[in-house]
Amino acid sequence: MVRGALSKCAGFLTGMILMCHSVAAQEVKELKVGFMATLSGPAAVFGKHMHDGFMLAVNQSNGALGGMATKIFVVDDKLDPDLAVEEATKLINEYGIDVLVGVNFSRVMLAVHDPVVRSKTVFIGTHSGPAPIAGRNCSRYFFSTAPQDDQVHETMGRYASLKGYQRVVTIAPDYEAARDSIAAFRRHFKGQIAREIFPKLGQTGFSTEFDQIAEIDPDAIYAFMPGGMGIELVRQFQTSGLKGIIPFLSSRTVNAVTLPHTMETGEGLFSASHWAPNLDNPANKRFVREFSRAYDYAPSVFAAQGYDAAKLIHYALELTGGAKDQEALISAINAAPFESVRGDFRFNSNQFPIQDFYLVEGVRRTSRLYEMEAIARVFDDVGDAFSGSCRL
Repeated sequence: MVRGALSKCAGFLTGMILMCHSVAAQEVKELKVGFMATLSGPAAVFGKHMHDGFMLAVNQSNGALGGMATKIFVVDDKLDPDLAVEEATKLINEYGIDVLVGVNFSRVMLAVHDPVVRSKTVFIGTHSGPAPIAGRNCSRYFFSTAPQDDQVHETMGRYASLKGYQRVVTIAPDYEAARDSIAAFRRHFKGQIAREIFPKLGQTGFSTEFDQIAEIDPDAIYAFMPGGMGIELVRQFQTSGLKGIIPFLSSRTVNAVTLPHTMETGEGLFSASHWAPNLDNPANKRFVREFSRAYDYAPSVFAAQGYDAAKLIHYALELTGGAKDQEALISAINAAPFESVRGDFRFNSNQFPIQDFYLVEGVRRTSRLYEMEAIARVFDDVGDAFSGSCRL
């Protein structure tokens, strides 16, 4: 009888131990984040900056955003909209992510946005902000730590008007989003567009275009020429003989990603941004210092937006204590006591930022280091032009 009693007691204790292990397992809080960006091909550098910025903030939290052990599923969309939708679906249905973060190109964002938000997955964009998702197709599940796409172009349009430029030549690649950028510039430019020049996408020689510009002799040039095309445009602006004669204004052409390639040819050229490494606030000083130390290169606006996304999640989770109650998480993201590296930051009615925008200039810091410096505030606490069409 004693042996039977001991056996029953042992069985009871074993059951209690197993039950305790089961309860403990249920109480373990894990956050699953999908991070999507273009991480291969010529455009991979932008995605790398975004990912490095995001991971810096995760590492600052010891791998536990908001106190939750954080697992990151990194996906390369390869700049392929169909692949991006397939991968986003896998992240949601197979891996059970709580939040999707990233996307740096508009054609990918336009493909993945609707399927993700229809699944009621919280989505934080870190670069691309096409007009439809800021306006009529906005969603309560989508937030952005980046501006709406038009805003940097509008900033340069306003700056050109403030400078009193009357005649401007614009130059951008011949595709829809680039034409939209020129339309955004015109929204705040009060002068005359002397000519719109649209080179073929992928073109790398611009001597004919600079000959046209020299003949027109405008007050300024406005360029939207991202990536490798922009690097070649800047280099050839130098050799054209126009640098120092005609002011060169741009957006997403002269930046921290292109400056290591253009170096002195990008020095002294202007762009527009909501962030620069010299913005004087504690969060930004820490970010710039620790990013440079961790990765041995200077951060860009892409890195800053990725970093802000992770910090936003961290502070929102500190309010909610978990990610499973999506309604609570959405409310917390809107209300999170979040210190952005850009300084002033709050969400507009469409959940894109209300923030400042600056004139920034390519400057030389050392013989090897070139970076963007904010030299004048152009817009103060401004939202985008499409928020009025958003009905949340």
